[in-house]
Amino acid sequence: MRLLYLLNVSNASQLAADSGFTFADLLAPALTDAGADVIVASPVAVGDARVAFEPTISPSTKYRARFDPGMDALVALFRERRPEVVVANQVEAAPAIRAALLEAGVDATVVGYCHYLPFSFTDTGVLELDPAMNDRGLGRSVLLAFAAGLAACDRILVHSSTAASWTTAAAARTGVDLGDKLHIVPAPRDVRMVRDPAGITPPEGRAIGLYNHRLYAHYGTARFTQLARRLVAGGAVRLTVMDLFGTRSPERIRLDPSPERHLEELASTDGVTIASDRGDRVRYRNILAGAHFGIAPFRPGCPWSMSVIDCQAMGLPVIAPRTGWFAEHIDDELLFDTDEQAAQIATRLATDPEFYLLHAKRAYASTADLTPAAVAARYLEAIR
Repeated sequence: MRLLYLLNVSNASQLAADSGFTFADLLAPALTDAGADVIVASPVAVGDARVAFEPTISPSTKYRARFDPGMDALVALFRERRPEVVVANQVEAAPAIRAALLEAGVDATVVGYCHYLPFSFTDTGVLELDPAMNDRGLGRSVLLAFAAGLAACDRILVHSSTAASWTTAAAARTGVDLGDKLHIVPAPRDVRMVRDPAGITPPEGRAIGLYNHRLYAHYGTARFTQLARRLVAGGAVRLTVMDLFGTRSPERIRLDPSPERHLEELASTDGVTIASDRGDRVRYRNILAGAHFGIAPFRPGCPWSMSVIDCQAMGLPVIAPRTGWFAEHIDDELLFDTDEQAAQIATRLATDPEFYLLHAKRAYASTADLTPAAVAARYLEAIR
């Protein structure tokens, strides 16, 4: 199978913060091991030299990635590489990919990989547009472009049952029949972020919680900041917050200044330490190893989180709001509805060694089936 993976890298200068690239960097070699001939078309090559590389130009904004896929470049790429399978990392680009294949005279299966959903559903079934994709009212257009992409795909891959439910519901509301195209293929865990919980020592009355998510407003960072103050006030918890972006470009700050604002607020909170891995995965692993538990983001439209999986694969229990994918994936004893409940869970993790070790083992076990080889096998089964 000759598989062409079209990868949009949104943070080429901060690859450690780009989960889409990390996913491809883990998956492409595993697909190669499984016998596929993999080509990654991306602004940045993956780390395995066996994976062929086609350099592309990264879209300058998140909206260009969705509305300006570059038809001329796609046609030329398809004519040169003659793929049998094309994976659209940006689902909204699938109609253009289908049209470019037609123009190039190439017959290939189009696979949409739903790394990101520009919408979510409330517990009562109300569709909500992702505010990150709704600048000046563009959210509805992005949703319709996403639906058009679903219609243009032969196969559609999502990470979780929550993502499958939301994608099916959004497709139905926009008149798209998914038939049997939809498949659940979870993302692989990072092999560098794996630690046997048998060697973990529980905290002794005080625990370090880790928040390793992007600090955008739409990730619910204001809500996390409120929780952070509550957690550190009790004395049993100290927090480490990751600065995943470092110094961003003026263009990105103009589009959304919320990460800088939230970072400044968190840095001024007693009991909160700001940490950076400086783009180094070994340093990142050491930061995780120095924590006792993770905290999930308050992002309603989260169908999956590599940062959560990183923590769990390292044997760190993750506490989370009872919503979306978190309610599907995380142990019920670690889910909360209020800050008070979150504080009670965090305090118990800090002071109850038996409870802590139980959930450290459960966290690790929840990622056992997410090895790159296992995920690659599911991936190939889904797209055949």
